[in-house]
Amino acid sequence: MQEIVTKIEQMVAPIIADLNLELVDVEYVKEGRDWFLRIYVDVPGGGIDIEQCARVSERVSELLDEKDPIKENYFLEVSSPGAERPLKKEEDYVQAVGEYVFFKTYEPIDGRKEFEGTLLSYSKDEGAVIEYKDKTRRRQVTIPRDKVALARLAIDF
Repeated sequence: MQEIVTKIEQMVAPIIADLNLELVDVEYVKEGRDWFLRIYVDVPGGGIDIEQCARVSERVSELLDEKDPIKENYFLEVSSPGAERPLKKEEDYVQAVGEYVFFKTYEPIDGRKEFEGTLLSYSKDEGAVIEYKDKTRRRQVTIPRDKVALARLAIDF
């Protein structure tokens, strides 16, 4: 699966860059009987519209009609990553400093595997520093990058 995702990312990245958009993520997943190729794109700084997604979809569709590394039948979906955009690349983490985030770790840190709060800082060497609320107290945790199972922007209610 990851091999297909990597090939698709390499194939579509020039198209997306040519449209002055940002490739956020690519997923190739099976849901029920159907396979889905999902390509998440955004405008640098956020705010992509449906017409931009449609242009990406048309161009990617044409490319995949010519040379498709996927053998199964699948549905192509091109969309915005949404308000809870995933943090995948180093630059995603850096841009999210100061934002409200949700992190899930592979193993417990300070007895927890889930943290929701403000991303105070990020560095490749140290990882992400998050300030979160623990009952009535504010705490900070440093999460090394290799311990992150999932990271995304979150909505603070």
